[in-house]
Amino acid sequence: MNVHVRLDGRRDLSGQIYRQLRTAIHNGLLRPGDPLPPTRELARRLAVARNTVGVAYERLVAEGYVHSRVGSGTYVRTTGLPTRGAVMATETTSSGLRPRALWAGLSPWAAPETTGQTTAAHDFRAGLPDARLFPYDAWRPLIARELRLSAAGAVGYGDPAGHAGLRAALARHIGLSRGVRTGPDDILVTTGTQQALDLIGRVLLEPGDRVAVEEPGYPPARLAFLAQGAEVTGIPVDAEGLRVDAIPPDTRAVYVTPAHQFPLGMPMSLRRRSALLRWARRHGAAVIEDDYDSEFRFGGRPVETLQSLDRDGHVVYVGSFSKVMLPSLRVGFLVAPAPLRTALRTAKYAAEWHTAVPTQAALARFLDDGLLARHIRRMQHTYASRAPGHHPLDHRPLRGPGRVGAVRRGPARDHLHPGPPRRPERPRGPGGSGPGIRRGGLHPGGGRREPIRPPGLRLRLRLDQCPGHRAGPAPPTLHAGLVVCGAMSTSAGWSTAERLPAMRISSSSVVSAGQ
Repeated sequence: MNVHVRLDGRRDLSGQIYRQLRTAIHNGLLRPGDPLPPTRELARRLAVARNTVGVAYERLVAEGYVHSRVGSGTYVRTTGLPTRGAVMATETTSSGLRPRALWAGLSPWAAPETTGQTTAAHDFRAGLPDARLFPYDAWRPLIARELRLSAAGAVGYGDPAGHAGLRAALARHIGLSRGVRTGPDDILVTTGTQQALDLIGRVLLEPGDRVAVEEPGYPPARLAFLAQGAEVTGIPVDAEGLRVDAIPPDTRAVYVTPAHQFPLGMPMSLRRRSALLRWARRHGAAVIEDDYDSEFRFGGRPVETLQSLDRDGHVVYVGSFSKVMLPSLRVGFLVAPAPLRTALRTAKYAAEWHTAVPTQAALARFLDDGLLARHIRRMQHTYASRAPGHHPLDHRPLRGPGRVGAVRRGPARDHLHPGPPRRPERPRGPGGSGPGIRRGGLHPGGGRREPIRPPGLRLRLRLDQCPGHRAGPAPPTLHAGLVVCGAMSTSAGWSTAERLPAMRISSSSVVSAGQ
């Protein structure tokens, strides 16, 4: 292992080597079982006598930090290390560098609890496919093939627009499955949807330009536009989707999820789609269409894309493989009107040059060989079996204390379709018209109900309906699951105090967690 050692002057060279190696062990840079460089090699790199390095190693052995194996080398001890002394600094508080004020308000959006892995027994985060269904055995040899030296494009840099074979396969795939009118030259391969939105913003928006997004809507999209200095305006949605009449006239771009509104689930009606395209043409604005999981629709006729209805070149179509394959692959794409292609390609080059070529090439073959279509059919069949009536959240017990129910079925059958969350209702008083509160939670009654802003997923958890449960605090596994829900609510704009209003769960409590 190549270990960096810096010598200052010509005095106490053995001591300097010893102290720096000891600090590396304390700080965890050299882990238990890691080998130290051979004395001859380290002496040559430091331009010192081999005996100088040997003295430093002997001190480490004597103090119990390392041990030597005859004919093998010197290794950090795996057990019995002395108590740690120095601790590696994780922050440099004295630095005068500070981020722009904009980022102080955006940082919680990318917190580890909302973006990373979770150990919770029940993960309620939206937009994650069932990784157990992914065809790993079919995917593995495709990646292995592209990592051979003989594979075309295995070495060197790639085209910023994307692998030519993948762009051709994508044009066929979305042309057949979604009716998108495109060719390979119209497509730019991105590292996921988030980069597609970032590139579109770089090319289209000036600081201070207004971007309209759905309210409620997809939080990372709002983040992408805010990070570029745009003025982001939430536009209310109703049963037909985004309310076009509420879009401010000075809006430069409109971001929508028309096939399956996030997070409420309804598709945008044809009447509303036509109105949005007319509005974009009249105001010279761009419409960013995020077609994020159109493969999974289990009721009604397929919904046409805005891009296929657009005749004036105002729609930028965005797609992703995160919902049908794995989010960790980080592959997405966009279909842009001709005037934007060169600028988008340059923006991609400036951002990261290109998406990983071996992954692109493997995905192209995955599409061409029909493996993606087969995988989607399998997922559709599996997800359909989990629809309401068979849905795991449809009054089925969790694996552990707690029961989830009262989730309303909506037009997009593959996902939970939430009803609007409601404010806590006051108990009926003398002469009052409000609903009563009975033991076990809130129950409907008379009076006007006002929705909380922002609306989101509402889960009713009844512990008292679980066999063998005991009154008291929530068990750790259920608590962890609710923390995931609470972390997600941060992205929707809830404060920390609002995230989990009832973390102590008793035998009769009802908890609402927002997404």
